[in-house]
Amino acid sequence: MNVLSISSHVAYGHVGNAAAVFALQRLGVAAWPVHTVRYSNHPGHGRFRGSATSGAEISEIVAGLDEIGVLGDCDAVMSGYLGDAGSGESVRDAVKLVKRRNPDANFLCDPVMGDAEAGFFVSKDVQEQARSATAAADIVTPNAFEIEALTGIAAQTVEGALAAAKRLHEQGPDIVVVSGLAIEPGSIATMVSESSGASLVATPCTELGHRPDGAGDLLAALFLGHYLINRDSRAALAAAVSSVFGVIEAAHAGGHRELPLVAAQSELISPTRKFEADPIVL
Repeated sequence: MNVLSISSHVAYGHVGNAAAVFALQRLGVAAWPVHTVRYSNHPGHGRFRGSATSGAEISEIVAGLDEIGVLGDCDAVMSGYLGDAGSGESVRDAVKLVKRRNPDANFLCDPVMGDAEAGFFVSKDVQEQARSATAAADIVTPNAFEIEALTGIAAQTVEGALAAAKRLHEQGPDIVVVSGLAIEPGSIATMVSESSGASLVATPCTELGHRPDGAGDLLAALFLGHYLINRDSRAALAAAVSSVFGVIEAAHAGGHRELPLVAAQSELISPTRKFEADPIVL
């Protein structure tokens, strides 16, 4: 399996491609990273250095892959944080090209726009690019804040999350994964929805002084990797959530500011705690 992963990159820490590539590789899935930004560290630290990659440069890199004849072997494209609006257009062009070379390839869009704590942390132009990419995707992985922004539907109840997912399905995606659902006190839930129904995984809330950045990037990569391997969205969600929970628990135990992916890499393959995805029955 091969995934073209178009997302951010940091030299220090594990967000964007710095999380996704290693996670996919540990699952046995080859990752081809194209970076939308190249930063010293996540901006959540309060400061960073580096710059965004232009849309033209992203397109050049993808064209180079096409010229050596490998895009036909690409099983999926995954997109995450966009550095600017131009990179969003380049992502959609890359998806179209990959699907011409391999019509069976999937496109997973992680519409990175913000979260409940920070609000929006990308410009309005980038928000619109994320909306456009979402409509073109086979799989989308928004958090609760993002799906509310994409649909205008409050998603903090099961009924609301289902209604928001239905709205996204109507726009195009076959599979919708929604993380960060505070449906029950003391737990956090992640839902997967598709035409055959929806399932929910709930995990205990982990109390952290600062929740490590990159958990959403890690979840998206693990879900895609497991889904490509077994084509079972419910099983892929359970496996991905279990691994993310294990890595966050390791961060809590070690007092880490960043996701300890290398130290806790066994959690990516064999999570300490395994959570099940239960079908939603209303």
